[in-house]
Amino acid sequence: MKILLLYPEYPPTFWSFKYIMKFIAKKAAYPPLGLLTVAAMLPREWRLRLVDMNIDKLGDADLDWADYVMVSAMSVQKRSVLDILERCRRLGVRVVAGGPLFTSTPEEYVDLVDHLVLNEAELTLPSFLADLNQGTPKKIYRTEEFPELSVTPIPRWDLLRLSKYASLTLQFSRGCPFDCEFCDITALYGRKPRLKSTAQLLEELEAIYQLGWRGSVFLVDDNFIGHKGKIKKALPHLVRWMQGRNYPFTFITEASINLADDDELVELMVEANFDRVFIGLETPDEESLAECSKLQNCGRDLVAAVKKLQAAGLQVLGGYIVGFDHDDKNIFSRQIRFIQESGVVTAMVGLLNAVPKTRLWERLKAENRLCLDMSGDNTDGTLNFIPRMDMEKLLAGYRHLVRTIYQPRYFYQRVCKFLEQYQPRRRRPLQWDEIQAFLRSVFYLGVLGNGRSQWYFWKMLFRSMIRYPRVLPEAMTLMVYGHHFRKVAEKV
Repeated sequence: MKILLLYPEYPPTFWSFKYIMKFIAKKAAYPPLGLLTVAAMLPREWRLRLVDMNIDKLGDADLDWADYVMVSAMSVQKRSVLDILERCRRLGVRVVAGGPLFTSTPEEYVDLVDHLVLNEAELTLPSFLADLNQGTPKKIYRTEEFPELSVTPIPRWDLLRLSKYASLTLQFSRGCPFDCEFCDITALYGRKPRLKSTAQLLEELEAIYQLGWRGSVFLVDDNFIGHKGKIKKALPHLVRWMQGRNYPFTFITEASINLADDDELVELMVEANFDRVFIGLETPDEESLAECSKLQNCGRDLVAAVKKLQAAGLQVLGGYIVGFDHDDKNIFSRQIRFIQESGVVTAMVGLLNAVPKTRLWERLKAENRLCLDMSGDNTDGTLNFIPRMDMEKLLAGYRHLVRTIYQPRYFYQRVCKFLEQYQPRRRRPLQWDEIQAFLRSVFYLGVLGNGRSQWYFWKMLFRSMIRYPRVLPEAMTLMVYGHHFRKVAEKV
């Protein structure tokens, strides 16, 4: 059997970092971890090819070669998915589809693909493969159960061109104990966090280490600290593994704000070389937090929590939302103050969107407030429901908010505030590719740049050399990020 594993193209989004790939000589930020994991579940005698359309163009010859195309996607990749399915239909190629997009809205694709293998592949893929072997594959495979991750294999990294990616991705756990109204994680993966064994995690890290990977590794868990007890038991083993190999990786992950309540956990993560953590901060408005059941954020000083984490050596990447029913006309200026005061440089501000299968989706559907199909990108200035606030005021306020926080002056102020707070645990030796990236940033932003952004680039460079020499690489990286974020803001 010849299988073409196909990953659709991402549009330029906040998290795609598309506009800075030229600075670091990469093609994409992250590889398709789900497809690589599925590939490891397929029979070893099958011939596999991977085409990541964020890296390579998809040719008709690729499709003609395949007995089956297996495609996985998230909702933001929907436009590319529809193009792929049309090409497969035209060429008569059979398609097996799975992943978050298809699991959330299977009714949209049931007539466009040959087979839907939904939910988590550890449970549904074996049934499909068994039926396929008997010549009796069904249209849809799904389950209401959640698999133990002990059965999850090591991803097929050999199918990738590793050098084309800015970071590799691994997964240690699935699920989140919280139940935020707008989030579909609990619907897809449950509220009981499921973890791989520590041995599995170290085996996966050893695999990419042996392949020669050095640098960033994104642990893409829905909430890395969802089960604090088990994480605390695993981290000392990870610390020893990292120490024994002279810290080959830096880790980024996602967590909830209650991380700031646990000094022992923060210390273990920093010692293991975690240096960035994404946290859903959402809003400074307590009523809106209660409205969306973001209870872990309620009744606490969010700015102080962020500063505490950054002082410990964890750069906080923040997620923010406007469009809640309790938001009023002052929310936009309050969000700007909230973001600026916290020193969160990478601040993703999105419009609230109702994702299928979420409690928000069900509530708005019952209130007859759903109105449009969602794009999957909550930073593109669109929303798919009728808000309480006047629609035009909400959209105008959102545009003003995003463009303000990514103006060079506001962005520069946040970088400076962050650098004043940030206390990294260890200083990384610069790699040659990082030096090259720095020189490219000087050329593109310092020489070819224009207007205020060029001025603030040089100001940041000299300020960092004088006041923050220990974190100069981080300062320059953030200024490059600012270039990408301004491009995204211009789209809005």
